[in-house]
Amino acid sequence: MVQEEIKKLTEFLHYHAHQYYVLDMPEISDYEYDMALRKLKALEEEYPEFKDPASPTSRVGGQVSEGFESVEHQVPMQSLNDAFSREEVMEFDERVAATLGEPYAYSVEYKIDGLSVSLEYENGVFFRGSTRGDGKTGEDVTQNLKTIHSIPLKLKEAVPYLEVRGEVFISKKDFEALNAQREKDGDPLFANARNAAAGSLRQLDSSIAAKRRLDVFIFNIQRVEGKTFATHHEGLSFLAEMGFKTVPHKGVYSTAEDAFSRVMEIGEERENLSFDIDGAVLKVDNLHQREVLGSTSKCPRWAVAYKFPAETKKTKLVDIVLQVGRTGAITPNAVLEAVQVAGSTVRRATLHNMDYINEKDIMIGDTVYVRKAGDIIPEIVEVAKEERTGAEKQFMMPEFCPECGEKIERVEGEAVYRCTGSNCPAQMQRNLEHFASRDAMDIEGLGPAVVEQLTEAGLIHSAADLYDLTKEQLVGLERFGEKSAENLLSSIEASKERDLARVLFALGIRLNGQRSSMLLAKAFGSMDRLMEQTEDSLKAVHEIGDKTASYVFEYFQNPHNRELIEKLKQAGVNMEHQEVADSTEKLLGKKFVITGKFEGISRNEATELVEKNGGSVAGSVSKKTDYVLAGEDAGSKLDKAQALGVPVLTIDEFLSMLD
Repeated sequence: MVQEEIKKLTEFLHYHAHQYYVLDMPEISDYEYDMALRKLKALEEEYPEFKDPASPTSRVGGQVSEGFESVEHQVPMQSLNDAFSREEVMEFDERVAATLGEPYAYSVEYKIDGLSVSLEYENGVFFRGSTRGDGKTGEDVTQNLKTIHSIPLKLKEAVPYLEVRGEVFISKKDFEALNAQREKDGDPLFANARNAAAGSLRQLDSSIAAKRRLDVFIFNIQRVEGKTFATHHEGLSFLAEMGFKTVPHKGVYSTAEDAFSRVMEIGEERENLSFDIDGAVLKVDNLHQREVLGSTSKCPRWAVAYKFPAETKKTKLVDIVLQVGRTGAITPNAVLEAVQVAGSTVRRATLHNMDYINEKDIMIGDTVYVRKAGDIIPEIVEVAKEERTGAEKQFMMPEFCPECGEKIERVEGEAVYRCTGSNCPAQMQRNLEHFASRDAMDIEGLGPAVVEQLTEAGLIHSAADLYDLTKEQLVGLERFGEKSAENLLSSIEASKERDLARVLFALGIRLNGQRSSMLLAKAFGSMDRLMEQTEDSLKAVHEIGDKTASYVFEYFQNPHNRELIEKLKQAGVNMEHQEVADSTEKLLGKKFVITGKFEGISRNEATELVEKNGGSVAGSVSKKTDYVLAGEDAGSKLDKAQALGVPVLTIDEFLSMLD
């Protein structure tokens, strides 16, 4: 009878999870649910032969993967063409009308700002989930998706095969709570809810994903066996009956005008929704008509995404404070009355430099309009000058550094002011943060809060001191137990093997970025050879500009810098360039510009792929550019490429060049 009890508990928990997470209509308390789950888990551990493959206990996570397997999408997970105006939507409608030549209707839905995934079911049981990737190939993230309570592990009907597409997201409330906890723990904050969802779904340890309170909306049937549907709306209704949490408040409209009116309504609703959207989607509702319209290699011709402009909010500028960067650059930042913008609470915004402040006529006490540039970095768009009272105060750059008291200077021809103090504590803090950052030495666990803790304790004064830290020193600090101390020391030890290019970038030499660090590492092969170079020999390296060469040369002439490098060398940090084993010459001599956002791959990773295969990456488009690799929100670089006739590649077209 144990088998029957396990079955009843499993069904009981599936039912109440659906009531709570999908319908938002709980019928029992959290305590009752937790007690039933605990009882089921105990029975399954004692009688594993009776455990249901779709048991609710699998949602807690805990499986750690070495990596993600690739999944080939049988139905491509295409992206959508974007529209930014009513005119562009009507042009889309004209193309649909011309092709179909018969009445049609549009389904209009929220465009959820999350990460697109595929969910596959066999005989009604969830067996695989994957990311979109490049649209053709994604990553198997089944274990992480199982932790999402709104994904049914077992459908209400044993459909032979079903593949659906949805968007994984984190609600605004849960995102705020997640960032509040990370701030408390001293971890870096997520820039927005979408990044948090994407990062959570790609955790190798599924127990981490389980803690992130991920959610999902299902918006399409990719493939189905044993069922047929005439319309998209009919298919979504079926999915809701099966237990899926489908995209809410969808409607069907018989004209493009009515559909666009609904899009505008969605724009008004955006601020009050519990989740982030970045637009609305119009889809031809009839599935046969979709087949007639067809698709390009990248996008369906039966749908368009209307993208809303960046959300702008009004708030008060309370103060202007200064931040001293690792090169001594002093950046003014606006302190704002807290305001919700694009899914997170904004309390500060960069003001860039004094020219920016003067150009926008920004004063302390102003009412200002704030938005997130690229949905990530808060910035002030303009001042509500009509709301000035006369109590506002002009901001002036001080004469001395607020951190060390040394003189502040503005170099002729530059917009930025700099601290002249060679021992400025703020510069040391930022330098250490940069040294440990992901693109530099990639020392996991050494975030800003830990760097500050170590410097305040007097344990580190330069990057070289990191390699002298001991377990005993760390365990004595707040938030450091034996395990966390061991993890940090292991990460510091692993950083000794980084390539010379990363070491060069980590040093924080002014104007020397990742690209120039790689070029210098390749050109000279070792730190010793690089330090021997003259300014002219540095300039002779292809793509190294005069200013970069000058700053690199000056850096190595400084005795303090040479002493730091010698200490790093003595600590065992690698000072040689290591050629990548699997490099090729498939892109030899080709110049790329990379712009926009990509799913499944970062711009840094795309840059590494170009360079590993013999190509080079530039920051701006010119007639000498061979290809522009363009993702979503590509902007002006894409426009310039099209104007110059430079070939534009999608991410899957780029990856196919490397196959």
